[in-house]
Amino acid sequence: MAEPARSAPKETAKDTAPARPDVTSLSFEAALAELEAIVQRLERGDVPLEESIAIYERGEALKARCETLLKDAEARVEMITRDADGRPTGTAPLDPAG
Repeated sequence: MAEPARSAPKETAKDTAPARPDVTSLSFEAALAELEAIVQRLERGDVPLEESIAIYERGEALKARCETLLKDAEARVEMITRDADGRPTGTAPLDPAG
């Protein structure tokens, strides 16, 4: 007696999507570009529910990455200090309290 035919497992968006780099390895520009693409896809409203949830979660991680990189950049920004004649004398933190 022949075995009944089994259907192949369904492919999900996760199975067919290209591997995306880990969020922590992305530059600010790359993370922002991917985040903008996710927002556009979600705003169109033509993404299946499961995929919407997955890309929303990725978007949250990308947003956090951008915020972290911006905070780090702000901490490195320095203000040029000048003497009474306006000549540069050195640098100081932009935010003296930070």
